[in-house]
Amino acid sequence: MESRSVPPGPYRATKLWNEITTSFRAGMPLRKHRQHFKKYGNCFTAEEAVDWLYDLLRNNNNFGPEVTRQQTLQLLRKFLKNHVIEDIKGRWGSENIDDNSQLFRFPANSPLKSLPRKHPELRKNSIENFSKDKDSIFKLRNLSRRTPKKLGLHFSQENVEEMNHEIINGDQENSVYNREISQEDVEEVWRHITLIYLQTILGVPSLEELINPKQVVPQYVMYNMTNTSKHGIVILQDKSDDLPHWVLSAMKCLANWPRSNDMNNPTYVGFERDVFRTIADYFLELPEPLITFEYYELFVSILGFLQPHLERVAIDALQLCCLLLPPPNRRKLQLLMRMISRMSQNVDMPQLHDAMGTRSLMIHTFSRCVLCCAEEVDLDELLAARLVSFLMDHHQEILQVPSYLQTAVDKHLDYLKKGYIKNPGDGLIVPLPTYSYCKQISAQEFDEQKVSTSQAAITELLENIIKNKSLPLKEKRKKLKQFQKEYPLIYQKRFPSTESEAVLFGDKPTIKQPMLILKKTKFRSLRY
Repeated sequence: MESRSVPPGPYRATKLWNEITTSFRAGMPLRKHRQHFKKYGNCFTAEEAVDWLYDLLRNNNNFGPEVTRQQTLQLLRKFLKNHVIEDIKGRWGSENIDDNSQLFRFPANSPLKSLPRKHPELRKNSIENFSKDKDSIFKLRNLSRRTPKKLGLHFSQENVEEMNHEIINGDQENSVYNREISQEDVEEVWRHITLIYLQTILGVPSLEELINPKQVVPQYVMYNMTNTSKHGIVILQDKSDDLPHWVLSAMKCLANWPRSNDMNNPTYVGFERDVFRTIADYFLELPEPLITFEYYELFVSILGFLQPHLERVAIDALQLCCLLLPPPNRRKLQLLMRMISRMSQNVDMPQLHDAMGTRSLMIHTFSRCVLCCAEEVDLDELLAARLVSFLMDHHQEILQVPSYLQTAVDKHLDYLKKGYIKNPGDGLIVPLPTYSYCKQISAQEFDEQKVSTSQAAITELLENIIKNKSLPLKEKRKKLKQFQKEYPLIYQKRFPSTESEAVLFGDKPTIKQPMLILKKTKFRSLRY
């Protein structure tokens, strides 16, 4: 079964829907079935559909093995609601479907959904405001007309240094240093640098259809960067926005199970299940997901990078995107990810569900608390589960503070203070520092580099053993013999003959040369 990846970009949920429905209609086996003494052709049972679709989703790069059979059944119900399928009598919409022998078929009409013309956040009045503020992404307030036409990612470092030299040294008579920077300027720099980095990491020509620049609140980014504990967790000044004490205590209890220091009361059979349900109820009753509705399209687009060779891109992009969240949401997300990650890895954790493992239970319970769309989207549950699974595995990197962002902002503010020209009635000009990022490669290039890099590292290990003068000769022989057993081709390349080994150890070759064969002399008999 072919597994294709829907590339990152706007309206990815709709594109995924079209991809899955097309694959389902093209690949689902159809045959004759008998029901109530009647024969029906070109149809399938609900159970057969769940089996086939379950296998499709688990082997698809866009979803993966975390998909459950129950989630597959929910998607099939959405297929019925959206007339992707219909029952054998042509009914759909309000009809229900269970994992049984009920018969269904494909309707004649196409199930594909059309893509919206504009991003929802840019509709009506917001698109007019965005078009007016579009240039503010790439330049600060009151920039000069002398600003180059293409500010941004395509500047080389030499060009930047040359421009700096021209600005600072070429017009000394007009230069003013140590200018006072307003708070508005500082916030605009934070917004500007964050968007530049995000666009560079994602490798997209524009962020317009993924996020409205006005959705980037610089105060949130600044707070999330600077007000943290030694573990990187956001510290809230207003305690009323924090998790209630009883929720924090319950989360600490399960995160440190069974070695919790905060729970001194005696427990009972099923105690941990009740504690977990208490935590789940709190998060399920939140009025909005932790990743707020306005960032839904952005986070779903980043899911297009979960593929192994693009994993680093997804981690770095999510690291920036999580800085955009309101500080209370980021703190809740950090604490939740720490808890469910520890629980899923804790071998001493009692079973919390009769039919589901701990990791699957964590994903199933909290996925929609983390990500969902304001308007119902058919693939919400599957996309949210994929994101939560990735966050669980990489939360320590994703939810830490990126130091490079603070460095870039400080550098840009320094440019703003010292590297501008004061022209009457023309405003200020600020050279834009450049930020390079890794180039995306294909899956084949990734596999080739992985092999070559591994072989280079193994070869280096062999050389380290050979050149280690502090290693006793006997121990060196032992290690080299073990290395030869594990990596015979690399060893043979380094020691193509026994003579080359002899040079290293200063002794005779391990394979001895054949001895000189002498002709045997006949012994004469003593008898005459």
